[in-house]
Amino acid sequence: MEIIYYIDLLGTMVFAISGAMAAMRQNIDIFGATFTGFVTAIGGGSLRDIFLNLRPVWVDDGNYLVAILLGVLIAVAFNKGLYQLAKTLFLFDAIGIGFFTVVGVQKSLQYDSSGIAAVVLGMFSAVMGGVTRDTLMNETPLIFRKEIYATACLSGAILFVTLH
Repeated sequence: MEIIYYIDLLGTMVFAISGAMAAMRQNIDIFGATFTGFVTAIGGGSLRDIFLNLRPVWVDDGNYLVAILLGVLIAVAFNKGLYQLAKTLFLFDAIGIGFFTVVGVQKSLQYDSSGIAAVVLGMFSAVMGGVTRDTLMNETPLIFRKEIYATACLSGAILFVTLH
């Protein structure tokens, strides 16, 4: 179970990078970039935890806030280098949704969700942070622009539940 914890922290950091980069792309200040990184990183997992009748994990575990801060600092410090990489924002989204789909399904199953509910909650964990980020940036959420985004989450979640 420890590996899931570290995957969750890594996914949190990656989504914080994604959120902060989206904000900086819109010339939003460091406070706005930090806020956007925060809601991108914890949005989907918090929603999942609320649906599972749980207190969101970042409230009790400060390591999540450290991971978010680290992600924002990486985005700020390496801003130009990250933007020079082709499709960096999409890359970080892809990494983040992979991590969060697995964590969301695993946590949902751990709390006795049905298989289909675990699939839905895994997908919610993965995409809702990005939906919140894009909405804050006044953009059409990536999930509505890139069909593979949700399909990959759904496929991964179904495979995880099936193999479980």
